Amino acid sequence: MARSIMIQGTMSNAGKSILAGGLCRVLRQDGFRVAPFKSQNMALNSFITREGLEMGRAQVMQAEAAGIEPDVCMNPILLKPTNDTGSQVIVNGEPVGTMSAAEYYRHKKEYIPAILEAYRRLEQSFDVIVIEGAGSPAEINLKQDDIVNMGLAELVDAPVLLAGDIDRGGVFAQIVGTVMLLEEKERKRIKGTVINKFRGDVSILKPGLAMLEERTGIPVLGVVPYFYLDIDDEDSLTERFQKKKSAGLVDLAVIRLPRISNFTDFAPLEALDEVSVRYISSPAEFGNPDAVLLPGTKNTIQDLLWMRQNGLEAKILQHAGRGGLVFGICGGYQMLGLSVSDPDGAEQKGTVKGLGLLPIRTVFRQEKRRTRVQGHFQKLSGILEGMSGAAFEGYEIHMGESSGDAPALVEFTEETAGRTGSALRADGARCGNVCGCYIHGIFDAPEAAEGFLSAILKIKGYDPDRIRVTDWKSHKEEQYDRLADIIRSSLDMEAVYKIIEKGNDAPCIL
Repeated sequence: MARSIMIQGTMSNAGKSILAGGLCRVLRQDGFRVAPFKSQNMALNSFITREGLEMGRAQVMQAEAAGIEPDVCMNPILLKPTNDTGSQVIVNGEPVGTMSAAEYYRHKKEYIPAILEAYRRLEQSFDVIVIEGAGSPAEINLKQDDIVNMGLAELVDAPVLLAGDIDRGGVFAQIVGTVMLLEEKERKRIKGTVINKFRGDVSILKPGLAMLEERTGIPVLGVVPYFYLDIDDEDSLTERFQKKKSAGLVDLAVIRLPRISNFTDFAPLEALDEVSVRYISSPAEFGNPDAVLLPGTKNTIQDLLWMRQNGLEAKILQHAGRGGLVFGICGGYQMLGLSVSDPDGAEQKGTVKGLGLLPIRTVFRQEKRRTRVQGHFQKLSGILEGMSGAAFEGYEIHMGESSGDAPALVEFTEETAGRTGSALRADGARCGNVCGCYIHGIFDAPEAAEGFLSAILKIKGYDPDRIRVTDWKSHKEEQYDRLADIIRSSLDMEAVYKIIEKGNDAPCIL
């Protein structure tokens, strides 16, 4: 049976996902078969596995760091918020319905068998499982029905490392307060604490670390510095939206929709020094971009109305009217059409007028399309002629179906297990300088990203060779190795390995 170690945090965005990913990489480098696990994840950035099942991208990141194929067992429950009080509930990769927060909390303990079944399957195939908690284990109003923090740790008998975020201040109060609010049996599970996101001289921090150990009786196993790497984090609290970058050769404006999903689609473009990717949420931030990118969303109708009300729709229409490039993906593609209709309330019941930039109409159904695809861009003309024939791999996650008279943007075959070798299928639409499709991850392939950027550079009169796109998969591998170096140099890995080896029998001695 696999050994385990669990990363819990004093709050959301304490850095649990990245720390877990870093441990996965270190363990992999040291020869262990390691897998990530998070029993319940709330996220709008999701992924489709080879089997056509849906899971959170944070566990996909951790699986990549571990050097293994993402498996839905690593995230058996995924909650995708549709509004402020409700979420689509996905169990073992399949949607089971949309529930209010109150309804889900009434039923969530019913999912414990599914959680344990997924965990046991991983136990049979791996040496170590790195478990990630959610939020804080000291939410006293939620502890009774907990299935993701100490409740899960007890179910699978996992030892715990508790991480606190010093960058937001009050880290000593965070850790001491969390420990004090736990029950004695829960406190005994915490084998070490970690100070995360530290900026400055660690020697100045040492007196505080000694006092922290004295107050809690738990050793501090390391201080992890603040760093930025091109690694997916939890989407709800990502720092990507606030990241400022100096103007580059290409200026891309991504509309930061209230329910934005799968903005990881643009990470390969963000990684390029010559490209400025700005996430904007108001007309004042619009500026004069070279291209506007409309991302996915978990509520197309509500986010379309939001753009209409705050003035961003008018800005996009003006940009397109001047001949500016507009590219939509999934929900963003749906918004570009003539209308969006959701007769059954799959996301938001009703029908609204679209931006009218593409001659398509979208109708939502209850069934969600979940496929992995491999294909290429059609033979294009005009502004995107340079993307003609560019190859890509990606995936579809959508409940709407779009149709119309516009020529297709791409064509592909489905690569989902059991459907490989299916007939070539066209997707998307293009009309002059406006285009879109349903394919997430379309810019991960160097050929597609390079063709897109080259088209913009040609319009601006620049040599397209001024931007060289690197292979995104290789780039991510380098980032994971850098993350592992940071973890090794920051944590007492000898102590971590003892905790993994002995589990909850590991002594907590200072």
